[in-house]
Amino acid sequence: VGACGDVSRNVVATPAPFETPEYQHVREYCKVFAQLFRPMTPAFSNIWLDGEEPASVEMWSKDVTHHNIDEAMKYDSGRGIILPDSTEPLYGDRYLPRKFKIGVTVPGDNSVDVYTNDIGVVVITNESGELEGFNIMVGGGLGRTHNKKNTFARAADHLGYVPKEDIMELMKSILASQRDHGNRDVRANARMKYLVHTLGIDNFRTLVESYFGKKIQPWREIKEWKYNDWMGWWDQGDGKLFYGLHVENGRVKDEGDFRLKTALRVIVDTYNLPMVMSPTQSIIIRDIDPKDKDDIEKILADHGLKPIEEVDPLNRLAMACPALPLCGLAQTEAERKMPDYLAQMRSLLNKMNLSDEEILMRMTGCPNGCARPYMAELAFVGDGPKSYQVWLGGSPVLTRTAFPFKAKMKNTDLEATVEPILAMFIQQRQNFEAFGDFCHRVGAEAIEAFSASYVPGSVKAIS
Repeated sequence: VGACGDVSRNVVATPAPFETPEYQHVREYCKVFAQLFRPMTPAFSNIWLDGEEPASVEMWSKDVTHHNIDEAMKYDSGRGIILPDSTEPLYGDRYLPRKFKIGVTVPGDNSVDVYTNDIGVVVITNESGELEGFNIMVGGGLGRTHNKKNTFARAADHLGYVPKEDIMELMKSILASQRDHGNRDVRANARMKYLVHTLGIDNFRTLVESYFGKKIQPWREIKEWKYNDWMGWWDQGDGKLFYGLHVENGRVKDEGDFRLKTALRVIVDTYNLPMVMSPTQSIIIRDIDPKDKDDIEKILADHGLKPIEEVDPLNRLAMACPALPLCGLAQTEAERKMPDYLAQMRSLLNKMNLSDEEILMRMTGCPNGCARPYMAELAFVGDGPKSYQVWLGGSPVLTRTAFPFKAKMKNTDLEATVEPILAMFIQQRQNFEAFGDFCHRVGAEAIEAFSASYVPGSVKAIS
């Protein structure tokens, strides 16, 4: 119902299917939030089923009935969260100013790109794994429009911590803040990130507290974030295994000796295993019996799929949106161009003695950010036929946005554009400094100045 509406469109969890308490809490509360913010309108059955009830419904709600979510949804504190609408007590008859997205994860696991969401939720447990509460971040979002400086990508800010018993009321309070104060006049500025940016995080927190009726506690310190795509073999924690299968740019296909689609069909037909789509366009096969590991590896090998150890790290880290010819918003290629760019980058890194360097790259065919390019260390954003903007300086652990470096790069100028940046990186990097962190530290002006005087082929790392 809410796939393209101005409602909570999706709630995303870290894809790792570990059977540990904190990961179980993540999956449980994803269902809680999805149920709490589901649209209540009967429009789907009215339009598609002539008003009749469906014969059967398969939903996540059965897994979280003990949370009494409808009661929590309709609870009226008298502070303006609940609207006088019999159908939609949270959305009312106007819904939200714009779409709304939620990401949920555990401390340290940023496989879900949690800072890109309207609300980011981090499960906080005690040493025994018992749920205590949640760290909450707000105001992330990546969509923007070329040549409109009032639209921009933004990483979420830390709002604070909430005990578990107050989480649904706080989530309602955040949604109500955006519902009542988000920009309904200019749709390009209607996402909650613009409200948080305009007010500042402290004033936004005060606004949320006016609905919540309590002070939001300070953000709890957590372990450092890491990026992990959960590819390869992992112990699930319940005697079973899961396997992360790299899918380049998310394209499941049979092409020549590479027969990914057929391999997945064979695995499902043989073992009836559940699969999870990852936020990085890949697939996780879960609940694997350890005795079947060798046979599954053989199925993959027989169908031309490389083990994860043989996948180039550049390809493993990269993402591209489908773009042309599938997306009507695309201004140039992405999915079909990215393999060529990855090959050029691999050649360039090898030539400059940087073969061990792992750089997180992303590409989109337009500025809307579907492959989350603005969080990458190096990104290419389509801005016209055979032309890209170049973005630099995102975090390798996906906690900040990149900055625009080059307004227009012809699709044939990748090496000429990137080689001077890598040369500067070789000469001026700090110990163990990642490429994105280096670009963020030195900034666009310094990189432009270095690039202007750089002589191609003059710098290589000491091998």
